[in-house]
Amino acid sequence: MVAHTVTSFENEISQLRGLVAEMGGLAEVAIRDAVQALVRDDDELASRVVDRDARLDAQEFQIERSVVQIIALRAPMADDLRDVIAALKISAVVERIGDYAKNIAKRVDRVEGHSKIGPLTLLPAMAEIAQGMVRDALNAYGARDARLAVDVIRRDQKVDEFYDSIFRNLVSHMIEKPSSISDAAQLLFVARNLERIGDHATNVAEMVYFAATGEYCTERDRTELDEELSDWLDGEG
Repeated sequence: MVAHTVTSFENEISQLRGLVAEMGGLAEVAIRDAVQALVRDDDELASRVVDRDARLDAQEFQIERSVVQIIALRAPMADDLRDVIAALKISAVVERIGDYAKNIAKRVDRVEGHSKIGPLTLLPAMAEIAQGMVRDALNAYGARDARLAVDVIRRDQKVDEFYDSIFRNLVSHMIEKPSSISDAAQLLFVARNLERIGDHATNVAEMVYFAATGEYCTERDRTELDEELSDWLDGEG
């Protein structure tokens, strides 16, 4: 009976991780499609991104319900409890990432001079990094991989650097071509949403780090964090 109960509980945890991973996949696709719709001026694809956001909302609700059920029936402790709480928090963050992707998609029909705005070409590269951060943060959660979580945290700086570069380029573009101010402002909004996606992926990675190690890494110097993680992993090995 005990073995059966333990196996059943492990299956529930595994299913919960699967739901979180599936939700992360939906968010990742939403980011990719939203930026592709913007670059290609594809209103139909943008509309699909907006419509699909409801699936993320439904997935978050399902995860929340599963977490409540697990806590009520299984009373998890220590590592298991951190895992379950992390799933609840991560699902809320991923839902917000989906909202940012939806916001980007909503800007597609508001940008008229796509081919005339040079900084637009920088957005796909920025989106690729942010998208990869989301993917790896969720992979780190599924594998309880603290090292991969730290790598995601470190990559947030690249997203910030892209945002700063795009911001400067778009401001210069607006100064040189005042007629493009409206379109450039929309692209600034898109870049800001991508930057926020990177921040949220970092938040997920920080939650994963806590779930895996039992220690917080927010508000910590990143160089110090890398050194401490290496020491911790060496000790585990």
